Amino acid sequence: MRNQTGITNREIPIFFSTDDHYVPFLDVAISSLIENASSAYTYRILVLNTGLLQENIDRVMRNERPGFAIEFVDISQNVETIKSRLKNVYHFSVVTYYRLFIASLFPQYEKILYLDCDLVVLGDISKLYHTELGENILGAAPEQFVQNTPEFRRYAERALGLDPDGYVNAGVLLINLKEFRRREIEQKFVHLITEYDFDLLDPDQAYLNYLCRGKIHMLPNGWNKEPMPLVCEGDKNIVHYALYKKPWQYDDVTDGDCFWSYAKRSPFYESILQRKAAFGDAERAEKERMAQEILIHANQIVASDETFAKKITDC
Repeated sequence: MRNQTGITNREIPIFFSTDDHYVPFLDVAISSLIENASSAYTYRILVLNTGLLQENIDRVMRNERPGFAIEFVDISQNVETIKSRLKNVYHFSVVTYYRLFIASLFPQYEKILYLDCDLVVLGDISKLYHTELGENILGAAPEQFVQNTPEFRRYAERALGLDPDGYVNAGVLLINLKEFRRREIEQKFVHLITEYDFDLLDPDQAYLNYLCRGKIHMLPNGWNKEPMPLVCEGDKNIVHYALYKKPWQYDDVTDGDCFWSYAKRSPFYESILQRKAAFGDAERAEKERMAQEILIHANQIVASDETFAKKITDC
C-alpha cells in the first residue's frame, strides 16, 4: 500500500552522510545493516555528500540487492550558503551537520533513521524504525561518554544548560520529521550558527540536544553502544565507535571484533588494513594529546561567557 507521497508502508528510509575519507567505513556499516535487517520490509539507503569519487560510489553500490536500494545525494548547493560557518572540531567533520537538512530536502518523509558511518548494525534495524515517538522530535540513546566523564557532564550542564543524563548521542537518530519541521529545527539551527560563533566540543550534536530538549525519546544504549565498559541495555543492536579510538587504528577497542567481522568482507578491506598499518606511534601520540586537550577545552568553554546557557533564551 502506498500513501499520498507514493511511499509504501513497507519502505524504511535510512540516511548516512560521508566524504571520501569515511567511505570505507560507510561500506562496512551498510553491509552490516543489510545482513541483519528483516526481509519483511524494503529499505532505501540515502547517502548525503558534497561530492565523492565515482570509484568509491561504485564500490558501495555493490551492496544493492532486492529490497535494498542505495542512492548518493549531493547536497552541495543546499549547504553552500552556510558552509563557511560549519566547523571541523576534533574528530568531527562538517559532514556531521548534513543530518540537520534532511527534513527540508526530503519533504515526502515523516520519519527516518539517521546513522553515522563509524558503526556496525548487529540487530534488525526495522525494530528501531518502528519505535513509537509520539510528539517527540528524536529517538536517541544517551551519550555515554558525557554521562561518565566529569568534564563533559559540566559542559552539558553549565555551557549548554542541559541535563547530562538526558544528553544524547546524535550518531544514531530516529527522527520525527513532521515535528522537526513543525518546530522549525533547521531554521533555528541556521539562525544560531549564523548569528553566534559558539565554541563547542560536539558541534551538530550540541545543537540537536539544545534545540530538541524536552522532546527526545530516550532509547536503550543497546541501540547505540559506545565502546566503553558499561552495561548494555537490552540487546547489543548497534556498536558505535564514537570515541577517539577507532578499531581501524587501535587493537584494544571494546567490541572492535564486531567491526572486523564485517570489514573482512568489504571491497575496502585492504585499504582499511593499509590505514591501520600507517597509523603509527606519532599518530597515536597525537590522538592521546587531543584526548587530553578536549577535556581541558571542556573546562574552558564552561568558564566562558559565550555559551548557549548564558546567551540563548528564545530557541
